[in-house]
Amino acid sequence: MNTLTSGRIGILGGTFNPVHLGHLILAQNALEMCDLSRILLIPCATPPHKNTTGLLAARHRLAMLQAAVEDDLRMEVSDLEISRGGVSYAIETIAELRRQMPGRDLVFIVGADALPELHLWRDVYSLLALCTLIPFTRPGTPITDLSADRLELDPPWPERLLERLTSGTDVDISSSDIRHRIAEGMSIRYLVPSPVEMYIAEHGLYEQ
Repeated sequence: MNTLTSGRIGILGGTFNPVHLGHLILAQNALEMCDLSRILLIPCATPPHKNTTGLLAARHRLAMLQAAVEDDLRMEVSDLEISRGGVSYAIETIAELRRQMPGRDLVFIVGADALPELHLWRDVYSLLALCTLIPFTRPGTPITDLSADRLELDPPWPERLLERLTSGTDVDISSSDIRHRIAEGMSIRYLVPSPVEMYIAEHGLYEQ
């Protein structure tokens, strides 16, 4: 993380199983629409709110993510959660980044589909105090489906988070569909960056 020296820093986490163009377009949207100098992509070790069936080994997910953004100086990959191990809680990651970058404006990017479950996240109010959380719309989650009543958080957070709701370029690509296509022998060209497609083929990942 030694290149993260100035400006607003964006944080985008996930399983990245595998990383695809939808992830990267979201990262680019965040860079441009949230006035970020860099964005930090952080693959988790073990996700706290997802089924881990079919979760690829962390070393492969990390390698694919590094290959995907190797030529983009605006994006940096961190192994913070993988190195820490265990369940990857956002509060622990943001708290560590806050210690590493005191005084920096940290912008945590999440999909809008996470908002109704945000109240279930560990130490969510501490998390919200440590960073600026900005939700982005996701395909399949219409803005009209989101309301303050659905966000079971104490005031003023439901209204504040909905005010920050940002619409970027929605790309309906999912990692689960990519895994299914690979298992069925179908092409994933145009769904993932070429280096990621090559890595998956070379290592025989996600095959039956």
